Amino acid sequence: MSLVFERPSLSRRLLPWFSGFDGPLAFAVFMLVCAGLLTMYSAGYNQGARFEVHARNMLIAGFIMFVVAQVPPRRLMALAVPLYILGVSLLIAVVFFGITKKGAKRWLNVGMTIQPSEILKIAMPLMLAWWFQRREGQLRPLDFLVAGLLLALPVGLIMKQPDLGTSLLVLAAGLSVIFFAGLSWKLVAPPLLLGLLGMALLVVFEPELCADGVDWPLLREYQQQRVCTLLDPGRDPLGKGFHIIQGMIAIGSGGVWGKGFMQGTQTHLEFIPERTTDFIFAAFSEEFGLIGNLLLIAAFLFLVLRALMIALEAPTVFTRLLAGAMAMIFFCYAFVNMGMVSGILPVVGVPLPFISYGGSAMVTLGLGLGILMSIAKSKRLVQS
Repeated sequence: MSLVFERPSLSRRLLPWFSGFDGPLAFAVFMLVCAGLLTMYSAGYNQGARFEVHARNMLIAGFIMFVVAQVPPRRLMALAVPLYILGVSLLIAVVFFGITKKGAKRWLNVGMTIQPSEILKIAMPLMLAWWFQRREGQLRPLDFLVAGLLLALPVGLIMKQPDLGTSLLVLAAGLSVIFFAGLSWKLVAPPLLLGLLGMALLVVFEPELCADGVDWPLLREYQQQRVCTLLDPGRDPLGKGFHIIQGMIAIGSGGVWGKGFMQGTQTHLEFIPERTTDFIFAAFSEEFGLIGNLLLIAAFLFLVLRALMIALEAPTVFTRLLAGAMAMIFFCYAFVNMGMVSGILPVVGVPLPFISYGGSAMVTLGLGLGILMSIAKSKRLVQS
């Protein structure tokens, strides 16, 4: 009597690698990727190989997402402390040995040029989620204070470079973990109210605060000018206000239905600065109009809400907090970029996820999606 072993087919061998992937999340990403490729082809077809490189970056991000999705959350938790220490150490190294470009010292040469602040977009929420997992069931006010200090150190180093956009993203990711961990509204409400009051006073007293010779504490001169230009772009329409004015003109000229694919005059006559990077939303708005914008915003909202659903259904404190932070990162990327292009936020150099050109941001997005997929897979394994 002989035994015959049937060799499994290729599809059966590959199936475990893809099992557990979150379908709705993948669908949202697919829609945004399609929008990104269309917009990049139109906005960057005459800028060398921008479209091809953008497509390549998306493939790299997809590969990173697939690899990270295979890593169980407990392995991710083991990486939290080493990755945080590595990121902070590299940020300190930037202070002493960093490369300066356009007045900012943000890069480090380690055989290749890297931007260490990008690491903290993922390392920061990983570290804080690990910290609150360790303190599960015995949280004290001191634990939130320690979390705040862990967050303040890298944010301060990134702001010193200066890189206001990245520091805001890292701050938002860290604060979301602290809030989801159970921070009382009594501690959250006062800073929010003070912030709203400060913005209201800034709008009211803008002529005095933005007058020549007035210096603001804590902000550099160019950061002060960005805020003043946001409040009144017409103060320097051919200089610092040019980006905002042209972005708003492009958005408005798209109307309800848009001018059509490849038909954007503001885009193709090069009135929109940085039309393939920070201001690509203006190029998208001009060609696809209000309807296109609503669909794009709906896709981003669906992505964020799906990430929050994954967080709600996650099996552990670590995975819940980490998935919630990933949702906040995607929300902040999209909100800040659309806000600055629309003239409701200062220009801080934050790309639009999956739409803007840029390799570093695409790698970060791939890592974030991979973490969400890993958490979704772990939930299904626990249920089974």
